[in-house]
Amino acid sequence: MTIRTPPLLEVNALKKHYPLSGGLFGGNKGAVYALDGVSFTLEKGETLSVVGESGCGKSTLGKTILRLVDPTDGEVFLDGERIDNLPPSQLRQMRRRVQVVFQDPFSSLNPRQRVRDIIAEPIVNFGLARGSELDDRVAALMDKVRLPRDAMRRFPHEFSGGQRQRIGIARALAPGSDLIVCDEAVSALDVSVKAQIVNLLSDLQDELGLALLFISHDLAIVEHLTHRVAVMYLGKIVEIADRHALFSAPHHPYTRALLSAVPVPDPTIRRQRVILKGDVPSPINPPAGCRFHTRCPFVHDRCRAEEPVLRSAGQAGHVSACHLDDIPPIS
Repeated sequence: MTIRTPPLLEVNALKKHYPLSGGLFGGNKGAVYALDGVSFTLEKGETLSVVGESGCGKSTLGKTILRLVDPTDGEVFLDGERIDNLPPSQLRQMRRRVQVVFQDPFSSLNPRQRVRDIIAEPIVNFGLARGSELDDRVAALMDKVRLPRDAMRRFPHEFSGGQRQRIGIARALAPGSDLIVCDEAVSALDVSVKAQIVNLLSDLQDELGLALLFISHDLAIVEHLTHRVAVMYLGKIVEIADRHALFSAPHHPYTRALLSAVPVPDPTIRRQRVILKGDVPSPINPPAGCRFHTRCPFVHDRCRAEEPVLRSAGQAGHVSACHLDDIPPIS
């Protein structure tokens, strides 16, 4: 009998609704459906990228998994242990294993601390080392993120954006984490620096066996870094696939529109753009049926009435929440 090993991270029907209040007596005026039933798994040593337009719920997903905000409903498992309902007293061990690299490499670092203290702080907080052993661990982390050891004596404002993000990565690695949530970790950097940070993350993953939840809107970066891609729209995942399957044969009309907007570096190649009409609906009052039907070029009556579920879109592991089996070419 084969015993199934649980994935490192498993998310089941995760929801985060922000209540709205207003009026003279502050009564309930509805809710913002930031996340509305998100499910996926992430294996050890794997990168899953979460992509979509601004406001689709990508960052809220990362914050909810990290328990920076508490979920409204759903389940989150880390190595088979449920963590979404842990009381604060039991969150400590989970936080050692799940760390985050934030979008802004400057405001996420304490400007009053030297780099040595920034990286040492999680090691000290978890009681992992002290004295000369602590200094050795910090120095080793500086080597891993390819910063000179003498930079430990400097303050964050003395570094470039890319160097500050390396400090943030070193801090995330410091407690011996298994999973790092990268919340738009390269969006504030120059193009050449983005490539350096992405290559660094890839090398660290190979060396340490890290799992990465890579939240981004930059599909060109995602294609280079990831193993699988989850596409989000208005609080829901509409497609999940292996990187090669998604970029070569996207199924959902929204995914196809996103990919058509990615710049092609070869000037001889002409990519046909898919221009979506209309605005993204409000997460306070999402449309009935398929949430994308108000902008979809292939909408039909079933889309307006029945919400699609994720189902197989061809290759193993490729699922899409669309009622259409064969989407015609876009003219």
